[in-house]
Amino acid sequence: MYEDPIVDEVRKTRERLAEKHNFDVEAIFKELRKRQATLGKRLVCRKRKQITEPASEPGRKSGVLHPGR
Repeated sequence: MYEDPIVDEVRKTRERLAEKHNFDVEAIFKELRKRQATLGKRLVCRKRKQITEPASEPGRKSGVLHPGR
C-alpha cells in the first residue's frame, strides 16, 4: 500500500496536538483559533464565487440545478 508522507505528517501532527490537550476537542479548537488569530494577513480568505443560472434550455425548468435541494 502507498504511504503518503504528507498524510503521515498531518496524522502525526493531529495526534501530537490531541495528546497535548488530553484529547479535549474544545481545548484543541481554542488553541487553533488562537493560532489563526496570530496569522493576521497571512491567512487567506477567499470570497465565494457567484453561481449564475445557466441559460434556459427547452424542457428545463429555469433555475433548477438540483431537484430536491
